[in-house]
Amino acid sequence: MAGVSNPYRYAYEAVAASQTAQALGATGATGDYLHRIVVAVATAASSTVDVIDGSTTVLSIPSNTAIGVYSVEVNAVSRNGAWKITTGAGASVLAVGVFA
Repeated sequence: MAGVSNPYRYAYEAVAASQTAQALGATGATGDYLHRIVVAVATAASSTVDVIDGSTTVLSIPSNTAIGVYSVEVNAVSRNGAWKITTGAGASVLAVGVFA
């Protein structure tokens, strides 16, 4: 993985349901690496998840995703600030990566 220091020293952070733009890491920063998100959908009607780079939404999972657990590979470095995650009332996320 070019450009990523300590690529095997991943951290994880839980994002509960109904969170708005929760930053990943203690402060989050440009250059943070988001390896994957694991999305647990409990209620399909409110299962939206947005992955945000600074203030730009780069990945959006719409509502009405079937109930279950999904692993979504991201493998990206933040360009605009901290990675942030917004969740609907029916979904929670475990984010895995290297966060400041």
